Amino acid sequence: MLYLFFYPLSQHISFLNILKYQSFRTGAAILTALIICFIIGPSLIRYLKKKQVTGQPIRHNGPETHKKKEGTPTMGGLLILISLFVSVFLWGDLRNPYIWIALFITGTYGILGFLDDYLKIIKHTYAGISARQKIFWQCLAGIFAVFAIITLESPEMATQLTVPFFKTFMIDLSYFYLVFGVLVIVGSSNAVNLTDGLDGLVSVPLIMANLVFLVIAYIVGNHIFSNYLQIHYIPGIGELSVFCGAVIGAVLGFLWFNAPPAEIFMGDTGSLPLGGALGTIAVATKHEIVLAIVGGLFVIEALSDILQVGSYKIRKKRIFLMAPIHHHFEKKGWPETRVVVRFWIISIILALIGLSTLKIR
Repeated sequence: MLYLFFYPLSQHISFLNILKYQSFRTGAAILTALIICFIIGPSLIRYLKKKQVTGQPIRHNGPETHKKKEGTPTMGGLLILISLFVSVFLWGDLRNPYIWIALFITGTYGILGFLDDYLKIIKHTYAGISARQKIFWQCLAGIFAVFAIITLESPEMATQLTVPFFKTFMIDLSYFYLVFGVLVIVGSSNAVNLTDGLDGLVSVPLIMANLVFLVIAYIVGNHIFSNYLQIHYIPGIGELSVFCGAVIGAVLGFLWFNAPPAEIFMGDTGSLPLGGALGTIAVATKHEIVLAIVGGLFVIEALSDILQVGSYKIRKKRIFLMAPIHHHFEKKGWPETRVVVRFWIISIILALIGLSTLKIR
């Protein structure tokens, strides 16, 4: 909005020429989302606490230490989404279709997550929308997003799967790419959702993953940098760096209130859309495999849950003391803060490995 309104005036006011630089607008998006979180956070938390009374339902079979969290309000994702959307509308180029695709997934998954949290609160149960219903609506929105991305990109790149560490080696998935892209978006959304189980746990991995994809989007959308690093070039994709910046600022601001002991939980209102948006950016930039590396912590969390359920159904035995895996370490006696900080460290290491794929070719 600011870009569209003020940049045309740059021919008269030279200072406004700075708005054409994505790097400046990305930094501005980070700061804007962060400041909005700080401003509206306290009042929103008070409002949600007043309305929810009992807060987010706590799993009865969870770690004993979680019982003290009863009464903590959920739907903190609203704080993230408000900050994110306002920041993107202010600093993003709203003529860019990739921005709208990312906002579409964020918005639709955010509504789905909000309904899920709402049902949990009014029913006073840990179960909200059924898994089948949730996945159905996620897939439906994902199909629209992936189809739009395929339509926007050049025919020679639209259905290609790029492989990290290789210069030109790509796999053409043809019609299967639509299915693959939806799996990436839905899988990313649910993996982030499963990771959001401890105070502050999911925030730093999300910040690191979006920081990596901020760099990727900027490079892939810049002809000079992409040519230098021998990475495929996609016109217009660089604007997603502004979106990633807004996510970083919003999540960082939320972490201020979600750090142990949390004043508010993110809930599905935040984890589902943030994971979905991350998957969408990976598909749009053709770095889906890099997402599996950078978001390796999300992958581990999701796999631990799948293996636990599968093992119990087939063998009637559990692999972990409790799934997802962060609860396993809690059950082993690790303090919550130790689990959180060590998982943060893992996410930082994975982010560095993911960044290395841009240079090692």
